[in-house]
Amino acid sequence: MDITIIGAGAMGSLFGSMLAKSGNTVFFADIWKEHVNAINERGIGIEHNGKTERIGIKASTSTHDAPKSDLVIIFVKSSQTGEAAVQALTCLKESGMVLTIQNGMGNADTIARFVDPGRVITGTTSYGATILGPGLIRHAGAGPTLIGLWSKNSSYDLKKIEDLFCGSGIDTTIAEDIHEIIWKKLMINVGINAVTALTGIKNGGIFDLASTRALVRAAVSEACEVASAQGITFSSNIAEQVFTVAKATGFNRSSMGQDVDHGRQTEIDAINGAVVRLAAEKNIPVPVNQTLTALVETLQNNYK
Repeated sequence: MDITIIGAGAMGSLFGSMLAKSGNTVFFADIWKEHVNAINERGIGIEHNGKTERIGIKASTSTHDAPKSDLVIIFVKSSQTGEAAVQALTCLKESGMVLTIQNGMGNADTIARFVDPGRVITGTTSYGATILGPGLIRHAGAGPTLIGLWSKNSSYDLKKIEDLFCGSGIDTTIAEDIHEIIWKKLMINVGINAVTALTGIKNGGIFDLASTRALVRAAVSEACEVASAQGITFSSNIAEQVFTVAKATGFNRSSMGQDVDHGRQTEIDAINGAVVRLAAEKNIPVPVNQTLTALVETLQNNYK
């Protein structure tokens, strides 16, 4: 399959490398010139279990250089989703599909404003990856990937993507209600990302103190109340599921933490900020998420 990945950061590079290794034609589009140059010169390097493997993949800072693709996967930050959707149209075959596996709420809706909603796939993944430098990432953890059609009116056979990913070593399952899955992934991000970004700890660090665990539980509890108002109900142990994911990716630095480490704008607006916005619509108090959002916004507004 011909695949273009828009946003060849840690996760985009990881998925692209796995898809390329299984024989697919993969193209990276990313705005980081040094990263693109390194990939073109040496291939994308994947460090895993102390060993580094390099996979040859073509890359560019523009999707205009990409081949016509059966599948475009968007891995950019949420604030760049609209621009990425427009770029996807420049390299998408007439029968091609667009897949988002981004963090946060609203990405599929944004893409569907530019791309026929029947051609939009969305999903979540428990894989972890970290950028080590231009052309080099660390595979920091594996877990299930769930995908689903964003529009219930789509006639696309999603089994094609499931088989594509599973055949590339990406454990993937089709979800019957992908909207609920997106909310569940939001719960995980709400509980882990802002806390790790603000404190400098890795995912596993949220276990170290009772006060940290309580903070995570409070943020997730507020998000659950907002989800319930949207018709999405979770079991009472959703916070424990968040801790399970944090443990499985314990040595990984969250994507928001990596953004803060490198002085980049975060996705706080699409994660804890999304909870705050949706809560305001229903007059639900969410003081913990408001505080976490305000702190991350203040931090990223004052990078050196």
